[in-house]
Amino acid sequence: MLSDRQRGTLYIGVTSDLLNRIAQHREGVFEGFSKHYSLRRLVWYETHDLMTEAIQCERTLKHWVRDWKINLIERDNPCWNDLYEGIASWTPVPRQV
Repeated sequence: MLSDRQRGTLYIGVTSDLLNRIAQHREGVFEGFSKHYSLRRLVWYETHDLMTEAIQCERTLKHWVRDWKINLIERDNPCWNDLYEGIASWTPVPRQV
């Protein structure tokens, strides 16, 4: 989920390439809702093994009332920090054998 500020406008989307897609939102590459409302702060995300699961989750979340979405964000990210920098700089640790 993207937002412009704490408890601000929310955008829910799905992608197979989170880092690239968030970068596109931040740069305003595409016209649309997120560009119009300057939604650049990644406030919540989850990963799925299958795209069909991700799409179903997106559809479900889009039907939730706003308070439920806010509770979901604040459960994991109570200060509404931008999570993009944390995942953009994340380096996988090689598996120890």
